[in-house]
Amino acid sequence: MTAYTQLSNTDKDQLLAELRQQYDAFATQQLDLDMTRGKPSTQQLDLANNLLRLDGFKDSTGADCRNYGGLDGLPEMKALFSDIIETPVENIIIGGNSSLTLMFDALARACLFGVSEDTSPWHGQEVKFLCPSPGYDRHFTVSQTLGLESIRVDMTDSGPDMDQVEALLAQDASIKGIWCVPKYSNPTGITYSDEVVERLASMKTAADDFRIMWDNAYAEHYFSGELDTVKDILATCAAAGNPDRAYVFASTSKMSFAGSGVSAFASSANNVSYAKKYIGAQSIGPDKVNQLRHLALFPDLASLRNHMSKHAALLGPKFARVEQILNEELAEIDIARWTKPRGGYFTSLDLNTGSAKRTIELSANLGVKLTAAGAPFPYGVDPQDNNIRIAPSFPELDDIETAMRVLCLSAKLATLEAAY
Repeated sequence: MTAYTQLSNTDKDQLLAELRQQYDAFATQQLDLDMTRGKPSTQQLDLANNLLRLDGFKDSTGADCRNYGGLDGLPEMKALFSDIIETPVENIIIGGNSSLTLMFDALARACLFGVSEDTSPWHGQEVKFLCPSPGYDRHFTVSQTLGLESIRVDMTDSGPDMDQVEALLAQDASIKGIWCVPKYSNPTGITYSDEVVERLASMKTAADDFRIMWDNAYAEHYFSGELDTVKDILATCAAAGNPDRAYVFASTSKMSFAGSGVSAFASSANNVSYAKKYIGAQSIGPDKVNQLRHLALFPDLASLRNHMSKHAALLGPKFARVEQILNEELAEIDIARWTKPRGGYFTSLDLNTGSAKRTIELSANLGVKLTAAGAPFPYGVDPQDNNIRIAPSFPELDDIETAMRVLCLSAKLATLEAAY
């Protein structure tokens, strides 16, 4: 194949006509394929069906988990998350089925009450949040819903562009936080380098109530090679003299049942104590029966990792198929670049500037639904209009093949259309 930049106008005309014929042929298939979100497949969910079986209702202390109490979670559940996120048990609070709820609550507390006893509520102040992009759209929705202004910073192959981050934070006291997905980041799949973690922990901030929202959503979610490791942000912050800087979040949502998992919040002793003060007013305790169910399925880290190896066996071929088709269709025509993740739930595709919206529109017209253009950016605005998030976890392999062929065809058409 010839790079599109090297085609003559005559060749472009001929190729565009050929591609439109292929497009019309797909239109006759009346496809209905959904790759909009990173949902586990039915086969992945089936791996955790033993969650529906439970022989008893008492924890290791003999307490009946059907009753009230246990504000911060079962000790055994805290111990499991302690191993997952490498944080002391006493610094962990167990939540409900969604870590996103814990994130929203943490920022809502900051807006209403401040981040500690000696800080002011954010409400009524000008408050900004840094959003490494492309990033996780639901993070940006949380801060925007709470009235926090979102400021885009670039992502690199090792994490947020720390030169940008440090320059902004040093001069602007209204910047109170940053969103981070440190391992197999959504959607690029990168894992933060040690240097990035160290700089986040030690950087100067004009705001003394600055917080890192550290969403370790994919802590155990590899599908190629060995599980990546990321430096412990809480320990690194403590060593840098900023022990209260980071809030860590995790969950079992893509380990067990996506909608019926267990979440966790971890931070410094000060932050955990402060959070409990308000959680105690909000709840009499989380769903301890669900925690028991998960502990029966994952009694320890070794059993959880054995379980996640089964997820990897299901996900690996799907991401390999995405990579295969991108290589076959786009590698030699110089219109796209893409990530090659080893874990997580997404591949990030960058097309030529100004092509993403049209590509997604063309794909949708053929019945292939993709994440909305701009979704991985604050306010849904991709300044280059070139990024597309690919989510191959839910469809079957044959459907991924079809969807990716449609996506690549649409990308070629959008690129050639833009040349006229």
